[in-house]
Amino acid sequence: MNDAAAGTLLLILTGPDRPGVTRQVSGILAEHDVVIIDIEQIVVRGHLMLSFLVSTPHSIDQTDTITHAVRDFGNGLGLDVHAQVGEPESETGRRGRIQVTVMGAPLRPAAIARVASEIADRGGNIDRIRRIASYPVTAVAFEGSGADVAELRSALAAAAVDTGVDIAVQAAGLDRRGQHLVVMDVDSTVIQDEVIDLLADEAGTHAQVAEITERAMAGELDFGASLRARVALLEGLPAEVIDRVRDRITLTPGARTLCRTLRNLGYRIALVSGGFTEVIAPLAVELGVDHVRANTLEIVDGRLTGKVIGEIIDRAGKRTALEELAREYGIPISRTIAIGDGANDVDMLEAAGLGIAFNGKAAARDAADSSVSVPYLDSVLYLMGISREEVEDADAHAGIDVTTPPVN
Repeated sequence: MNDAAAGTLLLILTGPDRPGVTRQVSGILAEHDVVIIDIEQIVVRGHLMLSFLVSTPHSIDQTDTITHAVRDFGNGLGLDVHAQVGEPESETGRRGRIQVTVMGAPLRPAAIARVASEIADRGGNIDRIRRIASYPVTAVAFEGSGADVAELRSALAAAAVDTGVDIAVQAAGLDRRGQHLVVMDVDSTVIQDEVIDLLADEAGTHAQVAEITERAMAGELDFGASLRARVALLEGLPAEVIDRVRDRITLTPGARTLCRTLRNLGYRIALVSGGFTEVIAPLAVELGVDHVRANTLEIVDGRLTGKVIGEIIDRAGKRTALEELAREYGIPISRTIAIGDGANDVDMLEAAGLGIAFNGKAAARDAADSSVSVPYLDSVLYLMGISREEVEDADAHAGIDVTTPPVN
């Protein structure tokens, strides 16, 4: 009897899916002295791909016996069986694992080809590709190894622009486990409005507020100065106007789903805003948010004084809030996610373990690790590696009918 070189036997079965295939192939292997190294199975539209990677048996004859037994079984069910004897499994190339999530509406083959090319060009290997969402966008996750995360992020940022998809690159190690902190901007992110504009409408000073905003965007005023100047135009406004403004707010589609899913997965959630606590705090309660950092309007005798009190939450303040909340909750910065849309969010997007620009302005997109260009805030979940099935599980946990696509 000839000795077989130490190594592996790979068996791949493809064809129509049916119950019991995995059980029966495992039974055949159980009759021989092999050790399972890896198993992969996927079913797409009723078509099965099942693979077993096992240690090579002690003789070539035994290897042939296993192969013939599996082929006979597969042929009886109309399954194609491919067998390959290879070298011992090496774990060296499987270190430095990464996950690349690609999201599009629609998702086209050219985008997938570009992503695969960028990974390969940087010495990476794709071990698995799986779909994690089909609604309201199509999202697929590439799981691989061997490529540097920072270098790949830079290359795929350009690929995202060129191909019109959203792409996120993350290390797939221990930081993907454990508790996470998600810090979100509010105006034009969690909500579709700018609260200062709604208050200015009530005060009849919208044009003046808009002019100051333009000066700030042109770099003539910093955020703190522009905020104080705009709030000064609200002087004398009755405090009950805040309730009317709160009622006028429109949540971004997917905001409820995002927060609900994060809560049920054990994430900490914070709203960090250059807006106003009086408007945001009730919204945070409604969404089940853990913490709010925002500016506070001074109210005396039932009217706005035109001043803010306390520390201003500006660009630097948002980053400080992210860092302080991470320390408070005992969460490493590498497990923080920041989501925002504007220049005021740049510092926290850069500081977070994963910074995501949501329909962001150029400054936010340049600072972020990834960008979302679709109007659904819950699409951020897919770039975080959370699947549609996990979203639906969170909905079911909340008693929501998962047979009907959620509207927010």
